[in-house]
Amino acid sequence: MDHVREMVDWTRRRKIVVAGLVAATLIVGILIGTVISGRVSAMKALSFAGTNATPLALPDPIPSSSSFNAIVTRVEPAVVNIATTQVIDRKSKKHRSSPLDPDDPSEDFFFHFFDGRPDAQPQAERSLGSGVIVDRRGYILTNNHVVEQATKIQVQLNGDSTKYTAKVVGVDEDTDLAVIKIDTQKDLPFAKLGNSDGVQVGDWVLAIGSPFGLNATVTAGIISAKDRGGIGRQFQRFLQTDAAINPGNSGGPLVDMAGQVIGINTASITGGRGYEGVGFAMPSTTALSVYDQIVKNGRVTRGSIGVSFQEEQGTNQMTLKYLGAPYGVVIQGIEPGSPAEKAGLKDGDVITAINGTAVKTGNDLVNPIAGAPIGSRVKITYYRDKQQRETSATVEDRTRVFPNAANRINGTPDEPAPAEFGLHVESLTPERAQRVGMEGQKGVVVSEVEPASFADDLGFSPGDVIAEVNGQAVNSLDDYRQAIGKLKAGDNVVFKVRRHSYNDRTVTVFLPGVVPADGK
Repeated sequence: MDHVREMVDWTRRRKIVVAGLVAATLIVGILIGTVISGRVSAMKALSFAGTNATPLALPDPIPSSSSFNAIVTRVEPAVVNIATTQVIDRKSKKHRSSPLDPDDPSEDFFFHFFDGRPDAQPQAERSLGSGVIVDRRGYILTNNHVVEQATKIQVQLNGDSTKYTAKVVGVDEDTDLAVIKIDTQKDLPFAKLGNSDGVQVGDWVLAIGSPFGLNATVTAGIISAKDRGGIGRQFQRFLQTDAAINPGNSGGPLVDMAGQVIGINTASITGGRGYEGVGFAMPSTTALSVYDQIVKNGRVTRGSIGVSFQEEQGTNQMTLKYLGAPYGVVIQGIEPGSPAEKAGLKDGDVITAINGTAVKTGNDLVNPIAGAPIGSRVKITYYRDKQQRETSATVEDRTRVFPNAANRINGTPDEPAPAEFGLHVESLTPERAQRVGMEGQKGVVVSEVEPASFADDLGFSPGDVIAEVNGQAVNSLDDYRQAIGKLKAGDNVVFKVRRHSYNDRTVTVFLPGVVPADGK
């Protein structure tokens, strides 16, 4: 028993000692923590004891001297959002037309916002675009492709949720411009059209519109090129800009630093169907002329004498030398019964002046005639057989001179022939002539053009009929081989070619070049 009691007493004493040690440890820990905490607090107090720095104060807002805000504030109230609805017959695929090729993935006309399934039933296509009010009574300039064939047009003003139904006053397909009107029973803010002739490459510009339906969006850039042609219709010569133009910007204004509208945003060309810094606006000088004619007459009238021409030959000295003219524009074709035919003009003539003003580009020829009053006469200076001549023609309505515009038809005969300069040709038999729409013509027909060849560089196309080589008539394959056989590396060569024009008529084209050393 005594032994057991001793064991119990020893166990109790052991617990008491352990408890005491634990308590002592806790007390020491608390004391150490308190000391450390005090030191840290003291250090903090020492590090933030105060400085002699003056507290900063928020200044009054001051606009940046380089801000575009004043321009935006002035113009933005006149920019509107346009929403249209059009019923599309999927069976007949009757879609609105585009000034550029809609099948080219590098070309984006940023107004297509489709709603509905692409099945065979008629569907409602909804489009978004922009416009700019140019008259306080509600007249709006926009693009034709924004409102074309629309069954319903709704306009929303900046800062106003009301949607006004608009009516079309008139359109001009050649420039892709349109005038629409809304009735609001009140005067509306409007923008002033400036003179785009004074715009220079490098000038700052602002694009205002509703990209992706985002109203009152502003982007900035510069004019990157002027008088840009070759990407749309004949009467479309654009201002090019790197200001961001996206889907929905169509019809909105391009504004200069004076707060004036110097262009109507129309198109962009991209490689990935997104913004890449290449946008186009119709110049205000063109827009103003179109607008005035539409509000006065409901349509745009342009004069014509009935000639088609080879635009690039205005600057090609080789062809001009061959034809004996110092400069000018080469006539490709003459419309039957046109003023040009009555005036005695022929294919291959080089027009060098209209009413005494030099003609060096296609614009120099087209603009004075297009702007001349219908029924007036123009004096034409031209070269034929290296001799200068003069005649005059009566200006007629262009729609009457060219009543049946159609797409170009390219025929491709069978049986390829050995290539010269990458050019495959065949005899122009009656069957082949009918196939390519060249009945009654003489020459050899192009069946194939090899890519990256000399012929490809010159601009040959399948279906072209070669009529002459350096002035030597080509009526057969033997004539062609004989003419080609005379050519040596480094020689100048001019091919006289017959081909279809855009209105399905035969025109004359001169294709000049320098014979390559490798014959390809």
